[in-house]
Amino acid sequence: MAKILRINVRTREYRFEELGQYAGLGGRALTSRIVLNEVPASCHALSAANKLVIAGGILAGSTAANSGRSSVGAKSPLTGGIKESNVGGQFAHKLPRLGLLAIVLEDKPDADAPFCTIVVKKDSVAFEDAAELLGKGNYAAHELVKAKFGEKAVTAMVGPAGEQCLMASTIQFSDPDGRPSRSAGRGGMGAVMGSKKVKAIVLDPDAKDAVPMADAEAFKVARKRWVDILMNHPVTSQGLPTYGTAILVNIINEAGALPTKNFRSGRFDGAAKISGEAMTETIKARKGQYKHGCHTGCVIQCSQVYNDKNGEFLTTGFEYETIWGFGANILVDDLDDIAMMDRTCDEMGMDTIEMANTIAMAMEAGVVAWGDGKGVIELLRKVGTADPLGRILGNGTVFTAQAFGVDRVPVVKRQALPAYDPRVVKGVGVTYATTPMGADHTAGYAVCQNVLKVGGDVPSHGKAGQVEVSKNLQVATAAVDSLGLCLFVAFAVLDTPDALSVVADMVAASTGKPYSVDDIVNLGVNCLKDELAFNKAAGFTDKDDQLPDFFTNEALPPHNLTWDFTTEEMQAAKV
Repeated sequence: MAKILRINVRTREYRFEELGQYAGLGGRALTSRIVLNEVPASCHALSAANKLVIAGGILAGSTAANSGRSSVGAKSPLTGGIKESNVGGQFAHKLPRLGLLAIVLEDKPDADAPFCTIVVKKDSVAFEDAAELLGKGNYAAHELVKAKFGEKAVTAMVGPAGEQCLMASTIQFSDPDGRPSRSAGRGGMGAVMGSKKVKAIVLDPDAKDAVPMADAEAFKVARKRWVDILMNHPVTSQGLPTYGTAILVNIINEAGALPTKNFRSGRFDGAAKISGEAMTETIKARKGQYKHGCHTGCVIQCSQVYNDKNGEFLTTGFEYETIWGFGANILVDDLDDIAMMDRTCDEMGMDTIEMANTIAMAMEAGVVAWGDGKGVIELLRKVGTADPLGRILGNGTVFTAQAFGVDRVPVVKRQALPAYDPRVVKGVGVTYATTPMGADHTAGYAVCQNVLKVGGDVPSHGKAGQVEVSKNLQVATAAVDSLGLCLFVAFAVLDTPDALSVVADMVAASTGKPYSVDDIVNLGVNCLKDELAFNKAAGFTDKDDQLPDFFTNEALPPHNLTWDFTTEEMQAAKV
């Protein structure tokens, strides 16, 4: 059975532990349970008392399609509450081959201690000096890591923003092409890793042991059906592979829900120029790759490789939220500028959603003009340097708004809102308000029912059914994250009657223990209960489950809708 590796980053001692009380958990359920049990809710997120947990899902050791997601958990320095940041890349694929389900970083070195690179092998851990990596962009640092540990080294790394413990910092995970392009972006997990003076974690590239399935034949049957389900749904087999998540730009713009100029309008005149359709045509013309997986075993392939005008690699994982945030949100309609912003965030190790909203705060303050893409790129490049403005921006939306006296601040629990205006897509607004994670669309993606009409039809403009659909999706998402599955499997699952039974069959066949649909639901429910319990202990109350006042006070064109839920109504969305 896979174990938990605990590493004390101050003493540099380590131990491999049996799962014990954490048996049966994985992914988000595991990270959140460890954080609840072992991290004082009142602690400072950058203190020795916090822990950083990186875990594969329950299905991580299997060959189930799209089961390679990692969960990164800690107390968030950005929100002050519990956090799970979900990420692709090769980490969750490699961990089980080392006999591990999770790695836990504990304690904190002295202030003058050097940064280290932690190298994890099957039965040992080594601590290497990381001096040559410090201050470098993630791509250059990752090349040095590969030169030392092998081209196929699997890594989790902080950039300069994480080294400085900035609240918008990410942990960058290596993808199947050996690029540090997959971001555990939300909540400032890079700051927690940086506070522990860990520059990178490297998993032994020579670890290749397959993980045996308890019932190989039963797993094979369930896995085949699982692939059939994903490959026969139009979203997961056609829409996402062809246009990536940016397929949503035109769809959400047409729905009048594409937040524009810091949530002042639901439509952006330049949407067609930054759409998934435009992106794919550009990629084709420049001989990039519009169908690309973020981890081994992905059959949806919604990522891409985006080249510049000279046909040279620029960025990968060019997502809808990034294109919206650095596009419509700040009035930029040049895909190349947005792609450079994305690459800059990957280099410095910054969350694109948080930073896009942060830049909107800078624009509100007149630091840079609305629509000035080149000016934004220069601002982003200051983060992670000695420039004081970079320090301000790198600490996120709320911090920057406070620094410049801005009062139009789109956050919940201090985390910036993603790419759907909650006045029009009200189901996702309920999720923003009530998820323990802070404003997070992935925590309960009601866009499915509100706009895409996948898994049901809950009209997006009214209040009816929104709380219920958000609550159900929050449970389902917590379960998906805990299993280690990609969130996008939900499109097919919601429309396929036997999908959850098939997932339960894969878990049962891989573990050798009975597993049912009810067990999947309970996995999600208990995960959320753990997270809510931590946040309550951290001081969060019902009043924190609400959107900023301007969503209630300002009608959003073109539909002229407002946010009209009370804080009391939001409580029904909790488990």
